[in-house]
Amino acid sequence: MSQAAQLGFTFEQSRHIWKVSELLGEVCAHLERQYADVWIEGEISNLRPASSGHIYFTLKDDEAQLGAVIFRRQASLLRFRPEDGLQVLVRGRVSVYEQRGQMQVIAEFMEPVGAGSLQIAFEQLKAKLQQEGLFDQERKKPLPAYPRCVGIVTSPTGAVIQDFLNIVNRRHAALDVLLYPALVQGESAAQEIVSGIAYFNQARNVDVIVIARGGGSLEDLAPFNSEPLARAIAASELPVVSAVGHETDFTIADFVADLRAPTPSAAAELITSALHKVEEHVGLLALRLDRACRYRLLHARDLLARLNADAALARLREGFSRRQQHLDELRFRLEGTVAGVLRRATVRLHEVSARLHRQDATHKLQFWRERVVALENRLAHALEARIRYGSATLDALTRHLHALSPLAVLQRGYALVYDENGTLVKQVARLSAGQQMTARLADGRVVGRVTEIFPERTTTK
Repeated sequence: MSQAAQLGFTFEQSRHIWKVSELLGEVCAHLERQYADVWIEGEISNLRPASSGHIYFTLKDDEAQLGAVIFRRQASLLRFRPEDGLQVLVRGRVSVYEQRGQMQVIAEFMEPVGAGSLQIAFEQLKAKLQQEGLFDQERKKPLPAYPRCVGIVTSPTGAVIQDFLNIVNRRHAALDVLLYPALVQGESAAQEIVSGIAYFNQARNVDVIVIARGGGSLEDLAPFNSEPLARAIAASELPVVSAVGHETDFTIADFVADLRAPTPSAAAELITSALHKVEEHVGLLALRLDRACRYRLLHARDLLARLNADAALARLREGFSRRQQHLDELRFRLEGTVAGVLRRATVRLHEVSARLHRQDATHKLQFWRERVVALENRLAHALEARIRYGSATLDALTRHLHALSPLAVLQRGYALVYDENGTLVKQVARLSAGQQMTARLADGRVVGRVTEIFPERTTTK
């Protein structure tokens, strides 16, 4: 064998032919082992969110580009919305999409380069809600000047609620405060605050709602930058005050709320401001009244010193008596008014009690039970009467049918005659001598032959 033939045979023996899928599978396995955990920085382009929840995009720099995908579970954990042109840092594994033979990176984590993801999510949501008009001043509701009850949604164990209550008690102790306990930090905090707003809107037991939290980092304030909470505040029919963080902290809830308070303590002061001003005005009037009384007293003492003591005392006693008479008259009017109020309240109480008694489910149930029993009795009587009527009708029809039955006629001695064809003979002309005939009696049949025929003549008048 020649040397060329030997070389050709060796070449044929050493050549390995791959299927496309086998080669791509081998390359994919190698890449996923070699590059199982890589960090890649690049710019997002050709972003394509899919209805399945996956996000497809391209990472590129000045010289190259690489396909990328982040699956639904990881995409739901992103704290910002990916956009074309955004510079990001991606962590994931390199793989091959075998259907197209294209290398891609499967992202497990992604964050923006430069500004944090929370800040970008904050700016994106702020721009979106502002474009929808949720920040417009025209849609904000005014706070009641003299609220009777305030609902606050915050943590029951934090210092915020204590500071709020201390200021309310100091400025207006008669103001009622209802607390809806909720987490103000963590993944479930936003949903609990939304539930608090929904509760107060449904119960209608407060005049204004306050959502409050102390200061913290952007991560700590993340629940107050959520879209569901912003939309719940915008949809609230009761005015909402946002008192989150310190004076320098701003959240999405601040922009949507009807009023932003720099701090929870400031929220308590703003809510009670009108009431506090009234109390201050009352205090000022009391001071002026005290000064006026002192002046009048000094002036009266001066007049008393210049008047006769007996006449002055007599006029004083008369003045006291008239004032006492006026007080008695006012007391009588007050007693009559109170008696009338109590009488009307008693009548109203009796009316409400009667209405409650009429609407008591036990009485209604007893009424319907008695109604059902009565209807059952009526139904039973109607069925019994119907059965009796049907039985009587059936007996009458049976008797009538029996009276019309040919068999009943046969019982009285009559017979039915049939010819040899089985036809009922009604006239003797239908028979002839020697013809076979059958006579049907009440208890059987008789077969015979006709021997002689005697027709009867009928006379007509």
